[in-house]
Amino acid sequence: MSYISGYDPDTLRERVNPSECRERLEEIGEQRSLPALLERVWLLKVLDRPEDALVVSEQSVRVARMAGTRKDLLRARILHATVLQARGAYAAAEQELTTCAAEAEGQGWAGIAAFAHQHRGKVHFDAGDYDAARKDFKRALFLRQESGATQDQLESVLLAIDAADRRRTAATVAS
Repeated sequence: MSYISGYDPDTLRERVNPSECRERLEEIGEQRSLPALLERVWLLKVLDRPEDALVVSEQSVRVARMAGTRKDLLRARILHATVLQARGAYAAAEQELTTCAAEAEGQGWAGIAAFAHQHRGKVHFDAGDYDAARKDFKRALFLRQESGATQDQLESVLLAIDAADRRRTAATVAS
């Protein structure tokens, strides 16, 4: 999505322009294509509307299951898991992302596997498990390099690894 202007180094959340996101959400309206549904989910999530995002993400998973490819379904399930994370349902998000990462790696889809690992790392990060977060971020970095990711994608993972290291160090010093 071109709406991301960067990532917050402390929370790992996307930095977006809310008015541009709201405008895009209005443009999409009630379109039912899978790409439109997935974009609506993401926009609702970054606009801090997790309940609305959950409803649309469940719909996107159903549409992907009925009319999409296996890759489409994995992408929809990963996005659904990020909505669960935004709602604080870390265990459910972790379970879904673990399943998606394993399936993507089993199929040799490094880019999708990296996406799942990076988001599972964010779940661990939010839950305060910085060692597990770092492990997932490192795996995502490896997979992104393997899949020929863009420099921006690599930088987002490196930022996440750095954030997990900082939090882990701070937690160690505090205890």
